[in-house]
Amino acid sequence: MPLEGRSSGILLPIHSLPSRFGIGDLGPWAYKVVGKLKEARQRHWQVLPLSPTTEGGGNSPYTSYSAFAGNTLLISPEVLASEGLIEKSRLDEFSIAQSSYIDYASVTSSKKRAIELAFANFKKRHDLDRDYSEFCRANSGWLDDYAFFKAYRDVSGKPWNEWPPGIRGRERDALRDEASRLAMQIEKEKFAQFIFFRQWGAMKHHCASQGVRIIGDLPFYVSYDSSDVWSHPQLFKLDERKLPRYVSGVPPDYFSATGQLWGHPVYDWDAMREEGFKWWLQRISHLAGFFDLLRIDHFRGLLACWEVPSAERTAVNGMWVRTPSEDLFSALKMAFPSMPFIAEDLGVITEDVKEAIRDLGLPGMRVLVFAFDGDSRNPHLPENHPLNSVAYTGTHDTNTVRGWFRMEATAAAKRRLSERAGKEVTEGDVSWIMVRLAEGSPANLCIIPVQDLLSLGEESRTNDPAKPQGNYRWRLTEKEFLQIPSGMLMGLTEENDRC
Repeated sequence: MPLEGRSSGILLPIHSLPSRFGIGDLGPWAYKVVGKLKEARQRHWQVLPLSPTTEGGGNSPYTSYSAFAGNTLLISPEVLASEGLIEKSRLDEFSIAQSSYIDYASVTSSKKRAIELAFANFKKRHDLDRDYSEFCRANSGWLDDYAFFKAYRDVSGKPWNEWPPGIRGRERDALRDEASRLAMQIEKEKFAQFIFFRQWGAMKHHCASQGVRIIGDLPFYVSYDSSDVWSHPQLFKLDERKLPRYVSGVPPDYFSATGQLWGHPVYDWDAMREEGFKWWLQRISHLAGFFDLLRIDHFRGLLACWEVPSAERTAVNGMWVRTPSEDLFSALKMAFPSMPFIAEDLGVITEDVKEAIRDLGLPGMRVLVFAFDGDSRNPHLPENHPLNSVAYTGTHDTNTVRGWFRMEATAAAKRRLSERAGKEVTEGDVSWIMVRLAEGSPANLCIIPVQDLLSLGEESRTNDPAKPQGNYRWRLTEKEFLQIPSGMLMGLTEENDRC
Protein backbone atom coordinates (compact mmCIF):
# COMPACT_ATOMS: atom_id res chain seq x y z
CA MET A 1 0.00 0.00 0.00
CA PRO A 2 1.68 3.26 -1.07
CA LEU A 3 2.01 5.80 1.72
CA GLU A 4 -0.23 8.77 1.10
CA GLY A 5 0.44 12.18 2.62
CA ARG A 6 3.30 13.18 4.88
CA SER A 7 3.44 12.07 8.51
CA SER A 8 5.88 11.08 11.23
CA GLY A 9 6.25 9.11 14.43
CA ILE A 10 8.67 7.46 16.83
CA LEU A 11 10.25 4.04 17.31
CA LEU A 12 9.89 2.91 20.91
CA PRO A 13 9.57 -0.79 21.87
CA ILE A 14 7.05 -1.61 24.60
CA HIS A 15 9.75 -3.26 26.71
CA SER A 16 11.72 0.01 26.69
CA LEU A 17 9.03 2.03 28.48
CA PRO A 18 9.42 3.10 32.10
CA SER A 19 7.46 1.16 34.72
CA ARG A 20 7.83 0.10 38.34
CA PHE A 21 8.02 -3.58 37.38
CA GLY A 22 11.46 -3.83 35.74
CA ILE A 23 10.29 -3.80 32.12
CA GLY A 24 8.04 -1.64 29.99
CA ASP A 25 4.49 -2.95 29.86
CA LEU A 26 0.94 -2.19 28.71
CA GLY A 27 0.14 -0.11 31.75
CA PRO A 28 0.03 3.63 32.51
CA TRP A 29 3.31 4.56 30.81
CA ALA A 30 2.15 3.11 27.48
CA TYR A 31 -0.86 5.41 27.65
CA LYS A 32 1.45 8.31 28.47
CA VAL A 33 3.37 7.58 25.26
CA VAL A 34 0.17 8.07 23.29
CA GLY A 35 -0.36 11.39 25.07
CA LYS A 36 3.21 12.42 24.25
CA LEU A 37 2.71 11.51 20.58
CA LYS A 38 -0.49 13.50 20.36
CA GLU A 39 1.18 16.47 22.08
CA ALA A 40 3.98 16.41 19.47
CA ARG A 41 1.52 15.87 16.58
CA GLN A 42 2.95 12.46 15.74
CA ARG A 43 0.67 9.97 14.01
CA HIS A 44 2.67 6.74 14.24
CA TRP A 45 4.13 4.60 17.01
CA GLN A 46 6.45 1.83 15.78
CA VAL A 47 7.09 -1.09 18.12
CA LEU A 48 9.06 -4.34 17.85
CA PRO A 49 7.49 -7.80 17.64
CA LEU A 50 5.26 -8.65 20.59
CA SER A 51 6.35 -12.32 20.53
CA PRO A 52 7.32 -14.19 23.71
CA THR A 53 11.02 -13.88 24.53
CA THR A 54 13.36 -16.20 26.42
CA GLU A 55 16.74 -15.74 28.04
CA GLY A 56 18.01 -18.70 26.01
CA GLY A 57 17.02 -16.80 22.87
CA GLY A 58 18.92 -13.70 23.96
CA ASN A 59 15.62 -12.03 24.95
CA SER A 60 15.08 -11.32 21.26
CA PRO A 61 11.50 -10.98 20.01
CA TYR A 62 12.84 -12.37 16.72
CA THR A 63 13.62 -15.74 18.38
CA SER A 64 10.43 -16.91 20.00
CA TYR A 65 8.45 -19.93 21.15
CA SER A 66 5.59 -18.78 18.95
CA ALA A 67 4.80 -16.70 15.88
CA PHE A 68 1.29 -16.11 17.23
CA ALA A 69 1.48 -15.74 21.02
CA GLY A 70 2.04 -12.50 22.90
CA ASN A 71 4.85 -11.67 25.30
CA THR A 72 3.40 -12.07 28.78
CA LEU A 73 6.32 -10.12 30.29
CA LEU A 74 4.54 -7.06 28.86
CA ILE A 75 1.39 -7.67 30.93
CA SER A 76 0.78 -4.77 33.32
CA PRO A 77 0.19 -5.66 36.99
CA GLU A 78 -1.44 -2.26 37.41
CA VAL A 79 -4.04 -3.09 34.75
CA LEU A 80 -4.58 -6.48 36.41
CA ALA A 81 -5.21 -4.61 39.65
CA SER A 82 -7.62 -2.18 37.97
CA GLU A 83 -9.67 -5.19 36.81
CA GLY A 84 -9.62 -6.74 40.28
CA LEU A 85 -7.49 -9.69 39.19
CA ILE A 86 -4.83 -8.87 41.76
CA GLU A 87 -5.17 -6.76 44.89
CA LYS A 88 -3.83 -3.22 44.61
CA SER A 89 -2.30 -3.63 48.04
CA ARG A 90 -0.06 -6.38 46.64
CA LEU A 91 1.42 -4.44 43.70
CA ASP A 92 4.58 -3.66 45.65
CA GLU A 93 5.32 -7.40 45.74
CA PHE A 94 6.00 -7.25 42.01
CA SER A 95 7.98 -3.99 41.91
CA ILE A 96 11.61 -3.95 40.79
CA ALA A 97 14.04 -1.10 41.44
CA GLN A 98 14.28 1.50 38.65
CA SER A 99 17.09 0.86 36.17
CA SER A 100 18.04 1.72 32.60
CA TYR A 101 18.49 -1.99 31.83
CA ILE A 102 16.14 -4.93 32.14
CA ASP A 103 17.09 -7.78 34.49
CA TYR A 104 15.15 -10.47 32.65
CA ALA A 105 15.57 -13.13 35.34
CA SER A 106 14.00 -10.88 37.97
CA VAL A 107 11.28 -9.68 35.62
CA THR A 108 10.38 -13.22 34.52
CA SER A 109 10.05 -14.36 38.13
CA SER A 110 8.00 -11.32 39.14
CA LYS A 111 5.60 -11.46 36.18
CA LYS A 112 5.11 -15.21 36.66
CA ARG A 113 4.01 -14.62 40.25
CA ALA A 114 1.66 -11.81 39.21
CA ILE A 115 0.04 -13.93 36.50
CA GLU A 116 -0.33 -16.91 38.85
CA LEU A 117 -2.08 -14.70 41.41
CA ALA A 118 -4.34 -13.24 38.72
CA PHE A 119 -5.15 -16.75 37.46
CA ALA A 120 -6.06 -17.94 40.95
CA ASN A 121 -8.40 -14.98 41.38
CA PHE A 122 -9.83 -15.50 37.88
CA LYS A 123 -10.77 -19.08 38.83
CA LYS A 124 -12.77 -17.76 41.80
CA ARG A 125 -14.96 -15.41 39.75
CA HIS A 126 -16.93 -15.74 36.56
CA ASP A 127 -17.45 -12.26 35.10
CA LEU A 128 -14.71 -12.84 32.50
CA ASP A 129 -15.72 -16.40 31.60
CA ARG A 130 -17.55 -15.45 28.41
CA ASP A 131 -14.72 -13.24 27.14
CA TYR A 132 -12.17 -15.92 27.99
CA SER A 133 -14.14 -18.69 26.26
CA GLU A 134 -14.60 -16.55 23.15
CA PHE A 135 -10.87 -15.76 23.06
CA CYS A 136 -9.98 -19.45 23.31
CA ARG A 137 -12.47 -20.34 20.57
CA ALA A 138 -11.35 -17.59 18.19
CA ASN A 139 -7.66 -18.44 18.61
CA SER A 140 -7.85 -22.22 18.88
CA GLY A 141 -5.93 -22.60 15.60
CA TRP A 142 -2.71 -21.69 17.37
CA LEU A 143 -3.56 -21.38 21.06
CA ASP A 144 -4.20 -25.06 21.81
CA ASP A 145 -0.83 -26.13 20.39
CA TYR A 146 1.00 -23.22 22.00
CA ALA A 147 -0.48 -23.72 25.47
CA PHE A 148 0.37 -27.43 25.43
CA PHE A 149 3.85 -26.71 24.05
CA LYS A 150 4.61 -24.06 26.67
CA ALA A 151 3.24 -26.09 29.57
CA TYR A 152 5.11 -29.24 28.59
CA ARG A 153 8.27 -27.27 27.76
CA ASP A 154 8.26 -25.71 31.23
CA VAL A 155 7.64 -29.02 32.98
CA SER A 156 10.20 -31.02 30.99
CA GLY A 157 12.84 -28.29 30.75
CA LYS A 158 13.81 -29.71 27.35
CA PRO A 159 13.42 -28.56 23.72
CA TRP A 160 10.69 -30.41 21.84
CA ASN A 161 13.08 -32.62 19.84
CA GLU A 162 14.15 -34.22 23.14
CA TRP A 163 10.60 -35.04 24.27
CA PRO A 164 9.32 -38.65 24.43
CA PRO A 165 8.54 -39.99 20.93
CA GLY A 166 4.78 -39.88 21.35
CA ILE A 167 4.75 -36.24 22.40
CA ARG A 168 7.49 -35.24 19.97
CA GLY A 169 5.62 -36.92 17.11
CA ARG A 170 2.23 -35.54 18.19
CA GLU A 171 0.57 -38.93 18.55
CA ARG A 172 -3.07 -38.38 19.46
CA ASP A 173 -3.26 -40.71 22.49
CA ALA A 174 0.00 -39.43 23.96
CA LEU A 175 -1.09 -35.81 23.57
CA ARG A 176 -4.51 -36.51 25.07
CA ASP A 177 -3.06 -38.24 28.14
CA GLU A 178 -0.44 -35.54 28.73
CA ALA A 179 -2.95 -32.73 28.19
CA SER A 180 -5.15 -34.28 30.88
CA ARG A 181 -2.22 -34.42 33.30
CA LEU A 182 -1.21 -30.81 32.54
CA ALA A 183 -4.74 -29.42 32.31
CA MET A 184 -4.24 -26.69 34.91
CA GLN A 185 -0.88 -25.54 33.51
CA ILE A 186 -2.34 -25.48 29.99
CA GLU A 187 -5.29 -23.39 31.10
CA LYS A 188 -2.94 -20.98 32.88
CA GLU A 189 -1.00 -20.47 29.64
CA LYS A 190 -4.26 -19.77 27.80
CA PHE A 191 -5.29 -17.34 30.52
CA ALA A 192 -1.97 -15.48 30.29
CA GLN A 193 -2.48 -15.09 26.53
CA PHE A 194 -6.07 -13.94 27.13
CA ILE A 195 -4.82 -11.23 29.48
CA PHE A 196 -2.06 -10.12 27.10
CA PHE A 197 -4.45 -9.85 24.15
CA ARG A 198 -7.00 -8.06 26.34
CA GLN A 199 -4.46 -5.46 27.48
CA TRP A 200 -3.03 -5.01 23.97
CA GLY A 201 -6.52 -4.66 22.51
CA ALA A 202 -7.32 -1.89 24.98
CA MET A 203 -4.07 -0.11 24.10
CA LYS A 204 -4.70 -0.40 20.35
CA HIS A 205 -8.23 0.96 20.79
CA HIS A 206 -6.87 3.91 22.77
CA CYS A 207 -4.27 4.66 20.08
CA ALA A 208 -7.00 4.65 17.41
CA SER A 209 -9.14 7.02 19.48
CA GLN A 210 -6.20 9.44 19.65
CA GLY A 211 -5.35 9.26 15.95
CA VAL A 212 -2.16 7.23 16.50
CA ARG A 213 -1.44 4.31 14.15
CA ILE A 214 0.69 1.42 15.40
CA ILE A 215 3.42 0.00 13.16
CA GLY A 216 4.28 -3.55 14.11
CA ASP A 217 6.90 -6.02 13.03
CA LEU A 218 6.71 -9.50 11.49
CA PRO A 219 9.86 -11.55 12.19
CA PHE A 220 10.68 -13.49 9.06
CA TYR A 221 11.72 -16.74 10.74
CA VAL A 222 10.58 -18.69 13.79
CA SER A 223 12.70 -20.46 16.38
CA TYR A 224 13.38 -24.18 15.99
CA ASP A 225 12.32 -24.73 19.60
CA SER A 226 8.85 -23.32 19.00
CA SER A 227 5.26 -24.39 18.95
CA ASP A 228 5.20 -23.60 15.23
CA VAL A 229 7.95 -26.04 14.20
CA TRP A 230 6.74 -28.72 16.62
CA SER A 231 3.18 -28.51 15.28
CA HIS A 232 4.08 -27.99 11.58
CA PRO A 233 7.40 -29.83 10.99
CA GLN A 234 6.42 -30.56 7.37
CA LEU A 235 6.78 -26.84 6.56
CA PHE A 236 10.49 -26.71 7.44
CA LYS A 237 13.60 -28.36 6.01
CA LEU A 238 14.21 -30.96 8.72
CA ASP A 239 15.96 -34.33 8.51
CA GLU A 240 14.55 -37.72 9.50
CA ARG A 241 15.27 -36.91 13.17
CA LYS A 242 13.37 -33.62 12.75
CA LEU A 243 16.57 -31.61 13.14
CA PRO A 244 17.31 -28.67 10.80
CA ARG A 245 19.21 -29.55 7.64
CA TYR A 246 19.82 -25.86 6.97
CA VAL A 247 19.59 -22.76 9.13
CA SER A 248 18.92 -19.11 8.45
CA GLY A 249 21.25 -16.16 8.11
CA VAL A 250 22.58 -13.55 5.72
CA PRO A 251 25.96 -13.36 3.96
CA PRO A 252 28.67 -10.90 5.06
CA ASP A 253 27.30 -7.35 5.16
CA TYR A 254 27.50 -3.98 6.94
CA PHE A 255 26.91 -5.62 10.32
CA SER A 256 29.37 -8.52 10.16
CA ALA A 257 32.31 -9.67 8.02
CA THR A 258 31.28 -13.31 8.49
CA GLY A 259 27.61 -12.66 7.88
CA GLN A 260 24.90 -13.24 10.44
CA LEU A 261 24.12 -16.82 11.43
CA TRP A 262 20.62 -16.53 12.87
CA GLY A 263 20.16 -20.27 13.27
CA HIS A 264 16.43 -20.60 12.63
CA PRO A 265 15.19 -23.57 10.60
CA VAL A 266 14.47 -22.54 7.01
CA TYR A 267 11.13 -22.98 5.31
CA ASP A 268 10.30 -25.75 2.87
CA TRP A 269 8.70 -23.41 0.35
CA ASP A 270 7.49 -26.22 -1.89
CA ALA A 271 5.50 -27.63 1.03
CA MET A 272 4.26 -24.12 1.83
CA ARG A 273 3.02 -23.69 -1.73
CA GLU A 274 1.30 -27.10 -1.78
CA GLU A 275 -0.98 -25.99 1.05
CA GLY A 276 -1.62 -22.56 -0.45
CA PHE A 277 0.72 -20.73 1.95
CA LYS A 278 -1.95 -21.28 4.61
CA TRP A 279 0.41 -20.91 7.59
CA TRP A 280 1.90 -17.65 6.27
CA LEU A 281 -1.50 -16.16 5.49
CA GLN A 282 -2.85 -17.10 8.92
CA ARG A 283 0.20 -15.59 10.58
CA ILE A 284 0.01 -12.31 8.68
CA SER A 285 -3.74 -12.07 9.21
CA HIS A 286 -3.21 -12.60 12.94
CA LEU A 287 -0.58 -9.85 13.17
CA ALA A 288 -2.56 -7.51 10.91
CA GLY A 289 -5.17 -7.56 13.67
CA PHE A 290 -2.55 -6.32 16.11
CA PHE A 291 -1.28 -3.39 14.04
CA ASP A 292 -2.27 -0.75 11.50
CA LEU A 293 0.89 -1.23 9.41
CA LEU A 294 3.15 -4.26 9.45
CA ARG A 295 6.88 -4.13 8.71
CA ILE A 296 7.98 -7.38 7.08
CA ASP A 297 11.44 -8.07 8.46
CA HIS A 298 14.01 -9.44 5.97
CA PHE A 299 11.63 -8.89 3.05
CA ARG A 300 14.18 -10.18 0.55
CA GLY A 301 13.70 -13.62 2.12
CA LEU A 302 10.31 -13.78 0.42
CA LEU A 303 12.18 -14.04 -2.91
CA ALA A 304 15.32 -15.96 -1.90
CA CYS A 305 16.68 -17.24 1.41
CA TRP A 306 20.28 -17.63 2.51
CA GLU A 307 20.47 -21.27 3.61
CA VAL A 308 23.46 -22.37 5.66
CA PRO A 309 24.22 -26.07 6.32
CA SER A 310 23.41 -26.66 9.98
CA ALA A 311 26.97 -27.82 10.80
CA GLU A 312 28.49 -24.44 9.83
CA ARG A 313 29.61 -22.01 12.53
CA THR A 314 29.37 -18.83 10.44
CA ALA A 315 27.05 -17.71 7.66
CA VAL A 316 29.81 -17.48 5.04
CA ASN A 317 29.24 -20.86 3.39
CA GLY A 318 25.56 -20.49 2.61
CA MET A 319 23.66 -20.27 -0.64
CA TRP A 320 20.69 -18.32 -1.98
CA VAL A 321 17.65 -20.53 -2.57
CA ARG A 322 14.73 -19.14 -4.55
CA THR A 323 11.18 -19.15 -3.20
CA PRO A 324 7.93 -19.42 -5.20
CA SER A 325 7.58 -15.67 -4.76
CA GLU A 326 5.13 -15.04 -7.61
CA ASP A 327 2.65 -17.51 -6.18
CA LEU A 328 3.21 -16.18 -2.67
CA PHE A 329 2.67 -12.55 -3.68
CA SER A 330 -0.48 -13.49 -5.60
CA ALA A 331 -1.82 -15.15 -2.46
CA LEU A 332 -0.88 -12.11 -0.37
CA LYS A 333 -2.58 -9.66 -2.72
CA MET A 334 -5.72 -11.75 -2.76
CA ALA A 335 -5.85 -12.03 1.04
CA PHE A 336 -4.77 -8.42 1.77
CA PRO A 337 -5.87 -6.17 -1.10
CA SER A 338 -4.71 -3.00 0.67
CA MET A 339 -1.24 -4.53 1.29
CA PRO A 340 -0.70 -2.68 4.62
CA PHE A 341 3.00 -3.56 4.77
CA ILE A 342 6.43 -1.93 4.94
CA ALA A 343 9.29 -3.85 3.31
CA GLU A 344 12.51 -4.07 5.32
CA ASP A 345 14.89 -3.77 2.37
CA LEU A 346 18.21 -3.01 4.06
CA GLY A 347 21.55 -4.59 3.23
CA VAL A 348 22.49 -5.92 -0.18
CA ILE A 349 19.26 -5.87 -2.17
CA THR A 350 19.17 -7.33 -5.66
CA GLU A 351 17.25 -5.87 -8.57
CA ASP A 352 14.54 -8.53 -8.45
CA VAL A 353 13.75 -7.62 -4.84
CA LYS A 354 13.57 -3.92 -5.73
CA GLU A 355 11.27 -4.75 -8.63
CA ALA A 356 8.98 -6.83 -6.41
CA ILE A 357 8.72 -4.00 -3.87
CA ARG A 358 7.82 -1.56 -6.64
CA ASP A 359 5.30 -3.92 -8.22
CA LEU A 360 3.60 -4.50 -4.87
CA GLY A 361 3.56 -0.77 -4.16
CA LEU A 362 5.25 -1.25 -0.78
CA PRO A 363 7.27 1.43 0.97
CA GLY A 364 10.87 0.51 1.72
CA MET A 365 13.26 1.85 4.37
CA ARG A 366 15.92 4.56 4.18
CA VAL A 367 18.31 4.95 7.11
CA LEU A 368 20.48 8.04 7.60
CA VAL A 369 23.31 6.37 9.50
CA PHE A 370 23.95 4.50 6.23
CA ALA A 371 23.71 7.65 4.08
CA PHE A 372 27.15 9.25 4.25
CA ASP A 373 29.36 6.46 3.00
CA GLY A 374 29.80 6.13 -0.76
CA ASP A 375 28.84 8.68 -3.37
CA SER A 376 25.84 10.75 -4.40
CA ARG A 377 24.00 7.62 -5.56
CA ASN A 378 23.73 6.27 -2.01
CA PRO A 379 20.00 5.41 -1.69
CA HIS A 380 19.97 6.50 1.95
CA LEU A 381 20.88 10.12 1.19
CA PRO A 382 17.75 12.22 1.78
CA GLU A 383 17.53 13.51 -1.80
CA ASN A 384 17.39 9.90 -3.02
CA HIS A 385 14.45 8.88 -0.81
CA PRO A 386 11.31 7.97 -2.82
CA LEU A 387 8.03 9.45 -1.66
CA ASN A 388 6.78 5.94 -0.98
CA SER A 389 9.37 5.11 1.67
CA VAL A 390 10.02 5.44 5.39
CA ALA A 391 12.95 7.61 6.51
CA TYR A 392 14.74 6.72 9.75
CA THR A 393 17.72 8.20 11.53
CA GLY A 394 18.53 4.66 12.68
CA THR A 395 16.73 1.40 13.48
CA HIS A 396 16.59 -0.98 16.43
CA ASP A 397 19.51 -2.88 14.82
CA THR A 398 21.82 0.12 14.37
CA ASN A 399 23.69 2.18 16.89
CA THR A 400 22.06 5.38 18.07
CA VAL A 401 23.05 8.40 15.96
CA ARG A 402 25.30 9.69 18.72
CA GLY A 403 26.87 6.24 19.18
CA TRP A 404 27.34 5.90 15.42
CA PHE A 405 29.07 9.29 15.24
CA ARG A 406 31.36 8.51 18.14
CA MET A 407 32.20 4.89 17.37
CA GLU A 408 31.45 3.98 13.75
CA ALA A 409 31.29 6.96 11.40
CA THR A 410 34.36 7.32 9.18
CA ALA A 411 36.17 10.62 8.82
CA ALA A 412 34.78 10.86 5.29
CA ALA A 413 31.21 10.29 6.52
CA LYS A 414 31.62 12.98 9.18
CA ARG A 415 32.97 15.37 6.58
CA ARG A 416 30.05 14.74 4.20
CA LEU A 417 27.57 15.18 7.03
CA SER A 418 29.20 18.46 8.05
CA GLU A 419 29.05 19.68 4.46
CA ARG A 420 25.35 18.80 4.39
CA ALA A 421 24.74 20.58 7.71
CA GLY A 422 26.71 23.69 6.68
CA LYS A 423 28.79 23.55 9.85
CA GLU A 424 31.15 21.31 11.79
CA VAL A 425 28.96 18.61 13.30
CA THR A 426 29.79 17.59 16.86
CA GLU A 427 28.81 14.68 19.06
CA GLY A 428 26.57 17.03 21.01
CA ASP A 429 24.45 18.18 18.08
CA VAL A 430 24.64 15.28 15.61
CA SER A 431 21.42 13.59 16.78
CA TRP A 432 19.16 16.55 16.09
CA ILE A 433 20.95 17.38 12.85
CA MET A 434 20.04 13.89 11.66
CA VAL A 435 16.51 14.21 13.04
CA ARG A 436 16.10 17.39 10.99
CA LEU A 437 17.41 15.66 7.86
CA ALA A 438 15.01 12.76 8.36
CA GLU A 439 12.02 15.00 8.96
CA GLY A 440 12.91 17.00 5.85
CA SER A 441 13.21 13.88 3.69
CA PRO A 442 10.94 13.50 0.64
CA ALA A 443 9.81 10.19 2.19
CA ASN A 444 6.14 10.37 3.11
CA LEU A 445 6.73 8.72 6.48
CA CYS A 446 9.50 9.56 8.95
CA ILE A 447 10.19 7.50 12.09
CA ILE A 448 12.66 8.62 14.77
CA PRO A 449 13.98 6.23 17.47
CA VAL A 450 13.35 7.80 20.87
CA GLN A 451 17.08 7.51 21.71
CA ASP A 452 17.87 10.02 18.95
CA LEU A 453 15.24 12.47 20.21
CA LEU A 454 17.11 12.38 23.52
CA SER A 455 20.63 12.44 21.95
CA LEU A 456 21.57 9.24 23.79
CA GLY A 457 24.75 7.30 23.06
CA GLU A 458 25.70 3.71 22.35
CA GLU A 459 24.85 2.65 25.90
CA SER A 460 21.19 3.04 24.85
CA ARG A 461 21.38 0.84 21.76
CA THR A 462 18.51 -1.65 21.49
CA ASN A 463 20.26 -4.43 19.57
CA ASP A 464 23.65 -5.20 18.09
CA PRO A 465 23.20 -8.00 15.52
CA ALA A 466 26.86 -8.99 15.88
CA LYS A 467 26.36 -9.83 19.58
CA PRO A 468 24.22 -12.84 20.56
CA GLN A 469 23.70 -11.71 24.16
CA GLY A 470 23.10 -8.49 26.09
CA ASN A 471 20.54 -7.06 23.66
CA TYR A 472 16.97 -5.77 24.11
CA ARG A 473 17.76 -4.61 27.64
CA TRP A 474 17.78 -0.82 27.40
CA ARG A 475 14.76 1.13 28.65
CA LEU A 476 13.79 4.71 29.36
CA THR A 477 13.83 6.04 32.89
CA GLU A 478 10.90 8.15 34.01
CA LYS A 479 13.16 11.21 33.95
CA GLU A 480 14.24 10.55 30.36
CA PHE A 481 10.65 10.03 29.26
CA LEU A 482 9.68 13.40 30.69
CA GLN A 483 12.63 14.98 28.85
CA ILE A 484 11.45 13.89 25.37
CA PRO A 485 11.37 17.26 23.56
CA SER A 486 7.77 17.23 22.35
CA GLY A 487 7.82 20.93 21.45
CA MET A 488 10.91 20.64 19.26
CA LEU A 489 9.53 17.56 17.55
CA MET A 490 6.20 19.24 16.92
CA GLY A 491 7.98 22.25 15.45
CA LEU A 492 9.92 20.09 13.01
CA THR A 493 6.77 18.17 12.15
CA GLU A 494 4.88 21.35 11.32
CA GLU A 495 7.85 22.86 9.48
CA ASN A 496 8.05 19.80 7.24
CA ASP A 497 4.32 19.49 6.64
CA ARG A 498 4.05 16.16 8.46
CA CYS A 499 0.94 17.03 10.48
